[in-house]
Amino acid sequence: QVHLKESGGGSVQAGGSLTLSCTASGDIGNTCGMAWYRQLPGKEREQVFAIKKEGTITFVADFVKGRFTISQDKDTNTLYLKMTNLRTDDTAAYSCAAGVPDLYRGVPYCEFIYYGQGTQVIVSS
Repeated sequence: QVHLKESGGGSVQAGGSLTLSCTASGDIGNTCGMAWYRQLPGKEREQVFAIKKEGTITFVADFVKGRFTISQDKDTNTLYLKMTNLRTDDTAAYSCAAGVPDLYRGVPYCEFIYYGQGTQVIVSS
């Protein structure tokens, strides 16, 4: 079992910045990667970033390219999401996820099965 706890959300004006943190605990040794997701009001959850345990970024959503960055601190088991130039349509609940190795038709991939409770980001104009 992996436990994830996000922090750093809040209210900010458009054009501002926020940095979210996600601290992982528990059976971290069996994970293969982590990710950030967000869920806009009334929308499905969407992936923002994904990063392998060894640091390779495997997914970046088009809507955050050039504005958000992901990083991780292996010593403290913390994942970060630095958000700059925030827009009102970035308003969402942001959550982190941890994945475990799995196979799909014989091809290995990292399945995200652990999710944190999320932290709310509100961007006002």
